[in-house]
Amino acid sequence: MTTIRLHNTKTKAKEVFAPIDPSNVRMYVCGPTVYDRAHLGNARPVIVFDVLYRLLRHVYGADHVTYVRNFTDVDDKINAEAQRRKSLGDPRSLEALIRERTEETIGWYHADMDALGAMRPDMEPRATDYIGQMIGMIERLIRSGHAYAKNGHVLFRVRSYAEYGRLSGRSVDDMIAGARVEVAPFKEDPLDFVLWKPSDDDLPGWDSPWGRGRPGWHIECSAMSEELLGTSFDIHGGGIDLQFPHHENEIAQSKCAHPEAEFAKVWMHNEMLQVEGRKMSKSLGNFFTVRDLLDKGIPGEVIRFVFLQTHYSKPMDWTEEKARAARNEIDRWSSTLANRHDLLDRPLDDFGVDDQVLAALSDDLNSSLALTKLRAFGRFIDNSPEYLSLSERAQYREDCLFIATAALVGFDLVKLAKLERDKVPSRNIEYFELRLVEERVAAKETGNFSDLDSLKAALVAAGVEVRMSKDAIELRPGPDFDPAKLESLK
Repeated sequence: MTTIRLHNTKTKAKEVFAPIDPSNVRMYVCGPTVYDRAHLGNARPVIVFDVLYRLLRHVYGADHVTYVRNFTDVDDKINAEAQRRKSLGDPRSLEALIRERTEETIGWYHADMDALGAMRPDMEPRATDYIGQMIGMIERLIRSGHAYAKNGHVLFRVRSYAEYGRLSGRSVDDMIAGARVEVAPFKEDPLDFVLWKPSDDDLPGWDSPWGRGRPGWHIECSAMSEELLGTSFDIHGGGIDLQFPHHENEIAQSKCAHPEAEFAKVWMHNEMLQVEGRKMSKSLGNFFTVRDLLDKGIPGEVIRFVFLQTHYSKPMDWTEEKARAARNEIDRWSSTLANRHDLLDRPLDDFGVDDQVLAALSDDLNSSLALTKLRAFGRFIDNSPEYLSLSERAQYREDCLFIATAALVGFDLVKLAKLERDKVPSRNIEYFELRLVEERVAAKETGNFSDLDSLKAALVAAGVEVRMSKDAIELRPGPDFDPAKLESLK
């Protein structure tokens, strides 16, 4: 079995990945807060962990990997938008308006991430569907002395967890010194964070032992991951901006709620995104969403390609130059395969994936090296004399290997090649000569000549003279040639 090595933020080292249960590999990734369109930085963890998901499925089997990514649908910005709509005269309840807004935003998110070639996770829980599990975890923390209730709030006692700060490499004393933490009269310690907070009539809320209220942000992921993956699972991922305080707080509350469990065995964090060498921000005028790029005509596979050129642990710089180069590379791949009907119009044989690309991805998701190897492979397929000297069957094997390897990295070359083929305004004589050559090769291999005979008959019906010898095929327009009939052929 392929050995995967991943850098574990918790241990600050690259480790051999050994799942708790190889027949049930489990991964949780913090998802978006669904109040607006996903900006370009939001897409980076989606693509990073999509590649990891594909790798895990390849190594352990698709039926033995579970990927959970949540939607946070309890948030002040979501509440503010619902309140705005209500102030404009919408008669529906605040809860109904919030649900409408989050459904709308989740739809946008799915459409945008689908365009980037990201597979949907196995489960996408919404925080509001797990309020009961959050209340249960909070009650457990109170009973064990790790949390306390005051003034309708419930707070976690940070100093009750001795390893607090280990993930981010911070000490509690350092956090106190100059820390920007909320100071409130109901806190025993400035570092204590909210597990539950009260809601007034203008805010969404749920009944709880501490009154009507809503959960704090951090408890959501702890409760959802426990419910769907168990108290111990293999990988927890997210952006580096979540390492502190969100992930640090998740660890503290989950470990204190279940001291016997490990919670997440491996922690992975992707670095942030820049635009043309600068931090993306609205004040600099370089802030844009994934949809902005898609609407400008930049395909999702180009965005994905640019992202994967940089290792997930390094800051990534989005530039127009990188996007142009990526588009050229992908266009070359798709145009190379566009007329290969033996590849596009029937199921492909499974020859596995390229060992060098697999090795690169298995080495802490080295997507940059994987793309380099894939590009070299693509050039071999395109114009290499060694490739052209292969037998038809050997060429077919290499083509299938290339397509499957690209799919492992998240590029659907069959889909892209078909789109490229469909751009061709007319199908000329040379196009169908190649079709007949391919059909004859396939017929000789399978012994089934029906497709070859059908295509030949259709060409003759379109007024094309078909001349076939042992070594060549030649098509010429006959006296009854009808270009319209030729164009209509599939």
